[in-house]
Amino acid sequence: MTSPIRSDILIIGGGIMGCASAFFLRRRGISVNLLETDLVGRQASGTNFGNVRRQGRPLYQLPLANRSIAIWRQAQALLGTDIEYLQRGHMRVSYRNRPEIAGDMERYAAEAAQFDLDLEMISGNALRARFPFLGPEVLAASLSPDCGHANPRLTGPAFARAAERAGAGVHEMCKAVSAAKVGDDFLVTTQDGREFRAPILLITAGAWAKRFVEAFGETAPLTSRGPNMCVTEPLPYAIGPSIGVATPETMESVYFRQVERGNLVIGGSIQNPTFPDEYRVYVKPENSIGQWQQMQRLIPAIGKLNILRTWSGIESYLPDHQPVLGPSAAVSGLYYAFGFSGAGFQLGPGVGETMAELIGTGATDIDLTAYRIDRFSSE
Repeated sequence: MTSPIRSDILIIGGGIMGCASAFFLRRRGISVNLLETDLVGRQASGTNFGNVRRQGRPLYQLPLANRSIAIWRQAQALLGTDIEYLQRGHMRVSYRNRPEIAGDMERYAAEAAQFDLDLEMISGNALRARFPFLGPEVLAASLSPDCGHANPRLTGPAFARAAERAGAGVHEMCKAVSAAKVGDDFLVTTQDGREFRAPILLITAGAWAKRFVEAFGETAPLTSRGPNMCVTEPLPYAIGPSIGVATPETMESVYFRQVERGNLVIGGSIQNPTFPDEYRVYVKPENSIGQWQQMQRLIPAIGKLNILRTWSGIESYLPDHQPVLGPSAAVSGLYYAFGFSGAGFQLGPGVGETMAELIGTGATDIDLTAYRIDRFSSE
């Protein structure tokens, strides 16, 4: 029988969280093996919108988002490849039929300033002069000029390859089927019969994390949804920031960004049903039609554009829309980073650096209290 493959740390899940963690662990000189069922960055990390936004997050999450934005700004030099990160702003807009949202955005801007997030409130003639393409229903906007967007299809793999060049073992098409603690080590067995051992295990398996969590006697009420995504034919490049609608109504919650090639990438509104056990998600035509109708409220001029492609992915969600991040409450040496509820892409690099810091030193400056897994223990 083949001997187990050993390392200091095992990671189950090769999305942006797992790949960034592997990269930063190697920068600390810690040996790591990462196991991915498919190809790295194939699931939620590669099928999301690509927003690198800080505004709109809970205030307690901003220190983590700020750590992450610092990494995004040096990503090309750090990773040795272009992940198409464009720091051209992120803007949230509110509609006239919900004037209270504009007030909420103003209050948030005042509070977020304490966390080094500078937001510019824009309305009236100033808003129309700067963004004349916005529809007449738009009342006000909150602009974060120092945020932006990136290409999710490139980002996860870029972290994985950089980690690999630094000495990490990145094992694609390597599905973990069981994980248990045996003595001082964790033993992970894969579908093809290989065994991996390490004294520390980090689970970053997204929508597939629940069964591993439950195997260690803990619980997280994890569910999954599929984002509704599309891309249009190219237009002359003119729109720098990514833009989204701030609203409590899911149907209205569309957002878009323009890439330098000119295409509009669009997300938001009603999500799609997912089938994680089958690794499948299906784009429902009525969801795409509804999304397109909402986009024409936001930007009326796009009505005659052609949509080139639609797609979706499998994202993991928790009831409070906050991830599980940090150590297990039950098993020593076990760590988690999953359940980012459709808002994890921007956080990914910061999560990786934070988990490497926590595992490598036993502590981190980032307050992880809100993300503890035992917040679900009484449910």
